[in-house]
Order: sequence, then structure tokens, then C-alpha cells
Amino acid sequence: MRGQRAALRPTRAHARGAAIAALVALAPLLPAAAVALGSHEVDAELPYLCTLPSGQQPATVRIRATVPDRVAVGEEVLPTGVGTTLELPAAATADLVALKAATVRAETLLTVAAGQNGQRTDVTWRGTAQPLGVPAEGPLVLTTTGDVPALTTDSTGELTLTAEGFGIDLALSAADGTPTTPAALSVACVPRQDTEGGRVLATVPVGAGTPTGGPSSPVPPSATPSSPLPSSPLPPSSAPRPPSPAERETAGGAGETPRDPAAADTADSGPKVVAEATPGAPAGPRPAPPCRNDKPTPTSLTAYITGYANVRKLNGASLVPVSCVLIEQGIPEIDFRPDGSIHLLQKSDAVLSHQGRKQSPPFKATFLTFDFMPATATMVLEQAGPMTVESDILLVFPDNIAQTWIRAPLVLRVLDVRVDGTRLDVGPSCRTEKPLSSPEPDPATYPGDHLVLLGKGQLLNGTDATGYVLTSGGPLTGEATIPAFKGCGADGENLDRLLTASISGPGNHLKQIQGQTCAVGVEVPTEGQCTEDRQPYVIPKPER
Repeated sequence: MRGQRAALRPTRAHARGAAIAALVALAPLLPAAAVALGSHEVDAELPYLCTLPSGQQPATVRIRATVPDRVAVGEEVLPTGVGTTLELPAAATADLVALKAATVRAETLLTVAAGQNGQRTDVTWRGTAQPLGVPAEGPLVLTTTGDVPALTTDSTGELTLTAEGFGIDLALSAADGTPTTPAALSVACVPRQDTEGGRVLATVPVGAGTPTGGPSSPVPPSATPSSPLPSSPLPPSSAPRPPSPAERETAGGAGETPRDPAAADTADSGPKVVAEATPGAPAGPRPAPPCRNDKPTPTSLTAYITGYANVRKLNGASLVPVSCVLIEQGIPEIDFRPDGSIHLLQKSDAVLSHQGRKQSPPFKATFLTFDFMPATATMVLEQAGPMTVESDILLVFPDNIAQTWIRAPLVLRVLDVRVDGTRLDVGPSCRTEKPLSSPEPDPATYPGDHLVLLGKGQLLNGTDATGYVLTSGGPLTGEATIPAFKGCGADGENLDRLLTASISGPGNHLKQIQGQTCAVGVEVPTEGQCTEDRQPYVIPKPER
């Protein structure tokens, strides 16, 4: 594998302590990814031109990732540890200050061209970040991390990954926390022309007969890579720039047809994006665990929920797996308030459900601790007490304004840990010492440690709901404190304090997406809400 600024990996002896510290605590909140043993680092700084309100401005984009040094035909190429850092000039900061923005939350989209033997497929590398204070002056530096799609190919030959267009969405807030006007900016960036040929991030040999290769020397952004490009160059991009993250276009696409007639029969070969499951797919082999209520009542609902959680100490966003929730709706009550308003109140109960247990499905997460040590953990989220769903709908003709609070005491439990392929015995009882917690708006009614997620929505008479409503689902947001760990370690090795110091703390933003519920207890469920065997029809797609 050849890539820019590649670095050799230190030995396990030098990294073991650091790897253990980051691994166990973060695994449940980190993206599910696979890091190939025998991998190399990508670290490239590339010049771009970005269009801002003040006009086109020069910018620098630093791209970091880890890719395998070689793969077999049909084996996945899954970059891990992916991060991008965008440095914009002082003019960008002035643009935000002029909008009275005090904080900015960034979401990025980098188009990466995967090329092999004259075939090309574009994939998108997405990233998010914690809110960042806007400086009064000077450059604006934004760093994001996130999941990226895997690639596969059915052909031998070198697979190149080349940086193309870059887009960034900026969500802006004033000093009091309210959105600015406008509330967001979408910025499109294109590579500078003088980087042509210098945007190759990595070259991964495919097939057993391909030389292994090794890390290349650093390549300046404006220079040609020191290692030769593949014999079959990438076709030129058909689009001048990628869509911004706000446009939410599907990642990947078909490559151009080879111009060489002799290669026409290979049009369907070459790199491909590993297909993601389509949300809303019916029951069967699909990317969600079973979600059934075998003893429903007339008010029983089932739903799937998934989303992302930011880990503040790592400045990154992580995937929380699709999980099944069983809901028992409470009896609605009408509340006439002294101010003359009328509220429809409903309090429901809910439980996570996986194979008869109140927990999420076990799931693996792999990442690079301190950018060099691959580590994998298997985790579950265990429900440690009652989960409540409290809905408050303000009845105002023709609008009905809904607020819903979901409170759930969840403990993070570690089942298995492997560091650089070697199992690390953390014992049978490694978990947080108490549930994750959030700021509670009503502590007298709801004492104790638990997560709080808030959903807001509107129900216009005669139209579909927007935002979040219990029955139709939608986005839920909150903030979590990760507590200290206990019971971690075996054979006299106590890892509790090390894990707690490495990850535990407040300020971790959460965004979960609940799908449309299935009313399993009614005689004839509404079309499009339940599968034939009465599981939720809709599998939500996580959003950042």
C-alpha cells in the first residue's frame, strides 16, 4: 500500500496501556468497523478553494485514515480512523461573526474516487463534530470524524483512493443557544488545479499476485506522488463538485464506461460500494434484530431505534445499533391549564428487547487507539430500570405542538475485548458503575441516573406529523454523561481507574432516530406500518 505521510505502527508493548484505556470504554459508542491487520496510515494535506458568503477562499483539508496494505479479490476495503480537518482563512470567521454566531457544529462530506483498471466509483466519507466556539478573529479550524462505506472489487490490480470535492454544512447558534439567521451555511469546496495527480490518498494492491508495497514518503499537496500511478488512470469526474452534506445524496455511483473497446466486457467489474440496507424493508434477512411482542394488548406498539452519539473526549460521532423497543401506551388525559391552554398528556412504558432480555443486541466496534493500535470490543446496552415515554401535545387549532421526553436508565457492559487480534480478559462484570445520565428537567418526579431524550413535533390537522411523535417516530436528541467503570480486569489487573480517566465525563451529544411504530395489538394494522409477521416495517436510518 502506498499513501501520503504513511507511518510505521509502534509495537504492542509501547501501546498496550493506551489501547486498553480507549478500547473498552468507547466501544459501545464507536462506529462498527473492521481494521485489517497489516494496515497503513494515510495523512494528507490538500489545498482547496471554498465558496463562502464573502466569496471564494483558499482552504486546507487534512485527511487521515487507515487502510489495509493489500486485500484479496472480493475482500472488503474498509478505511478506519477516518477524520478530516478543514482550515479556513480569517475571512470565514468574519462571515460567521457577521451572522452573530457564537458556536458552530460541522458536518462534512468528502468525495473519494475509487479507481481500478480504468473503472471508477465515487464514495462519500462523512464526518461530524461537537459544537465549537467561533473565534473572534483568525482562521477557523474544524475537525470531523465518522463512518465511511466499505469497498469491494472482483478484479485484481491496484485500487486507488483519490480525494475529490469536499462539502461542509455549518449549523450556527447565537450566544443564547438560539439559531442564527440563517441557521446554517452549506459550503462547497473544490480541489485546486495545481494538485492534479497529487490527490491520491492510497493505493491498495488487490490479489495475491500483487506486490505488497509499503508506506511511501510524504507527498507535498502540490507535487506528484513519489510512487507511480496505476497504469489505467482514473476517468475524469463528471461533476464539478460533490453535493453538500445537506443534499444527502446516496453515496457511490457507477463508473464511466471504459473507452477501450477491448475492455467493454468489464463494465460491470471494478470497485463497488458495499450495499447498505434499505430502510423500510420488509421482514426477512434485513439489518435489524427481531422485534415482536408475543403478548400484545390493544395499546401495544413496537418500533426500531438507532442513531449516533458523540464522544466528547475523542471529538467524534459513533453509531448506536438498531434496537427493538416494546411500548405500552398509557391512557391519554386532557389537561386544562390556568392560562387557558389545553394539553393532551400521555405517559407510556417501554422496554428494550433482545432475545428475551432488556438490552440492545450485542455489537462489535473496532477502531484505532491513538491512531495506531487496532482494537475490537463486543458490548451491550442494558436497561437497568423502567423506561418511560411522556408526551405533551399542546392543542392549538390548526396546529398541535408535541413534546416527548424519553427516560431510560442504560448501563454499558463489556463482553469481549481484543487488542491487535489478541484477546484481553476484562472479566465477566466490566460495566459502568451506574447508568448513563442526562440533565433532568423534572428531577423531583424523575430522580436517579438515566438518559433523557427529547423529541419535538407538530401535527397539522389533516396532514402527516413533522418532527417527532411517538406513533410515527422521528428524531430524539439529548446529552449524556458517561459514568465511571467498575469490575473491569482479571488476574489481579484492575482497569477501572484507567478506563474512567480515559473516557468518562459529561457533554456527549446524542441523536437517535425512532422509526414508525407497528400497532401489534389491533386486528388489522395500518398498511405500511407492520410486516406480515407483525414486526415494525420501517427500519430507521441513523442521522447525525
